[in-house]
Amino acid sequence: MKSFNDKRNFYRMMLNREVVVTVIDDEANANIAATCRDLSATGMALEMEQPIELGTHIRIKVDSSGEQIQALDARGKVVRLDEESDNCYLLGIAIEEID
Repeated sequence: MKSFNDKRNFYRMMLNREVVVTVIDDEANANIAATCRDLSATGMALEMEQPIELGTHIRIKVDSSGEQIQALDARGKVVRLDEESDNCYLLGIAIEEID
């Protein structure tokens, strides 16, 4: 049950999982390594060494940790960008589509 202070519609699952981010808006479709800190039905938080501009569309691939769990392949948009320290950025991603 959600507490009064938790205004989210969906619970966040805390992760510490390596992911591959592809910048869709970039002609090069560069692949960037990142760490998924948490995941919900509508978004995720990614930790990266380089920033990605707000509004940029990306694709996120999370490999499965076992045969019984399906890999995640999602598309989303960067909606938050915070610099936590030198070469450490936290991106908020709004999930737009899951394949």
